[in-house]
Amino acid sequence: MSSTQRDVDHALAYPEPPASPLWHRHGAKARPLTDAQQRRNRELLDLAQRKPRTRAA
Repeated sequence: MSSTQRDVDHALAYPEPPASPLWHRHGAKARPLTDAQQRRNRELLDLAQRKPRTRAA
């Protein structure tokens, strides 16, 4: 190898390809949660945080 040639990884010399279109959301936005759903989620989260952790078999 010639001493004038630099050790360059040519795979890194090109820009990264664009993200897949499947990663982007198109169409309608998600519906916001109702007050009842938010309350239920908070109760379940509170219960899960207080409950002792069990080991999976």
